[in-house]
Amino acid sequence: MKDDTIDAELRRSYLFADLSDEQLGRVKGGMTVVRLSEGQRLFDHGQEAKRFFLVREGQIKLYRLSADGAEKVIEIVQPGESFAEAIMFMERRVYPVSADALEAAEMLAFDSKSYQELLRESVDTCFRLMGAMSMRLRTILNEINAITLQNATFRLIHFILGQLPDGKEEAPSVELGAPKNIIASRLSIQPETLSRILHNLSKKGVISVQGKTIHIHDRPYLESYLR
Repeated sequence: MKDDTIDAELRRSYLFADLSDEQLGRVKGGMTVVRLSEGQRLFDHGQEAKRFFLVREGQIKLYRLSADGAEKVIEIVQPGESFAEAIMFMERRVYPVSADALEAAEMLAFDSKSYQELLRESVDTCFRLMGAMSMRLRTILNEINAITLQNATFRLIHFILGQLPDGKEEAPSVELGAPKNIIASRLSIQPETLSRILHNLSKKGVISVQGKTIHIHDRPYLESYLR
């Protein structure tokens, strides 16, 4: 991996964006590459958390299993996103979820202890990270609000619009990326409910669905629903 390429990737993450060149070099010194095949486990719920991760390719599913073995998807981590970093600030440092690769994936793994030591040495770095984490927390709280306080149609539309690429295409498309049952679990709705909502929106001409691709024909309608 070329240094300039890795530096650019890391700088796009809030965890590394404000580090000095010297600090970033130290982070890279303890960095390892982790590759998983589809369905392969990264870590288990309750396992000691010594590392956090940044996804380069593929998707990672974070989930919990209920007492009866039912799976609840907590998050689907996309390329460019990090996960498990908050655990380094917890008193009990174990992974609160399990993580599997939804598809072949490549990640950068970082030693939590080394990153903590870097923060202890610089109050300014700590405050910059706290500010970035606060913004990230606000986004997460908005997502929780959409999932827990709104109906199933609102949740799905919120999710679809959240997957839109940048730009102002007249008829943008969204690649779901994950199986519909995984997305349904992530949104806390039943798979058959998700299918019914997609069917109803298609019947109205708002969207059309081809496999995992959703073509949006009436974006203003979707946006007005969220309002």
